[in-house]
Amino acid sequence: MKKIHLPETDLELSAMGLGCVNAGLKWDGTDADRIFDAYFDLGGNVYDTARVYSDWIPPETGRSERVIGDWLSRSGKRHDVILITKGGHPDMTCPSPDMHKTRVTAENMRRDLELSLKTLRTDYIDIYFYHRDNEEIPAGDLVEIMEEFRKEGKIRFYGCSNWSTERMKEADAYAAAHGYRGFAANQALFNVGLAAMNPPADDTLALMDVEMRRYHLENPNNLAMPYMANCSGFFHKLFAKGKDAVRDSEYYTPGNLKTAEALHQITAEYGCSLTQAVLGFLTCRDFTCLPLYGPRNVEDLSDAAGTFQIPFRREDYPDYSSR
Repeated sequence: MKKIHLPETDLELSAMGLGCVNAGLKWDGTDADRIFDAYFDLGGNVYDTARVYSDWIPPETGRSERVIGDWLSRSGKRHDVILITKGGHPDMTCPSPDMHKTRVTAENMRRDLELSLKTLRTDYIDIYFYHRDNEEIPAGDLVEIMEEFRKEGKIRFYGCSNWSTERMKEADAYAAAHGYRGFAANQALFNVGLAAMNPPADDTLALMDVEMRRYHLENPNNLAMPYMANCSGFFHKLFAKGKDAVRDSEYYTPGNLKTAEALHQITAEYGCSLTQAVLGFLTCRDFTCLPLYGPRNVEDLSDAAGTFQIPFRREDYPDYSSR
């Protein structure tokens, strides 16, 4: 797998990150080891998790981190990988989680980080993320919280997930004024179906809109890490089972039915899989993207990794420049 150098760091990241939200749910123990090892053998080194994965299913909390920590302990690969986790997500253990009830405070971030370090069985995180924002706190104050963690040696770099472009710019200005490197990466929803999809049910998710795409073009030090890169399987379900199987999806729109036609043409032209055609959209943007992909099994993973060997072109895909 190709590597991406993150400017002003010593990090060389694989072109695709392993999304680990399903660790402990769909794969655990030896099954998880098989996927983690297969990804590594394919040239992958970015393992992405979060303190909250998957607290919404009782009784275990920090399940994904526990599974990764087990593998790191067994494999001895901690210093060969780039470990990402996130803190400050709203509480998902209560009966009715409120995504607008922020947990982004200095106290909660420290609590989440300490739990992550313990569960992952490591003494540092390579890139630590705010999983949500708290716009009542100045962005500069949030930068200082991360800088404190960095100076303590508990994190190497830091980023944000589900922040607005305006807030990232505020954080950037503060970091520049104080001689800090600032955010190393930004996780937001971005995929081939985004431009035509209906608004997601969770309105706290940040979408990679025109403004944010322009931001990343102008600010390569903050690497775009799209999540839901595979459109939550929408196009796979549509192709396999037809329209009736996806009518309730946020992606089910006239625009995305046209996108499906374009994807069908791409698979025929390149002789590639549908997964490769969907992920290929992110390989030919005008700014660097490192998509996060969560496989069902090793076969899925191997298929997705093959995306980065195919010379997809911007003109293969519908024009999203104004959306």
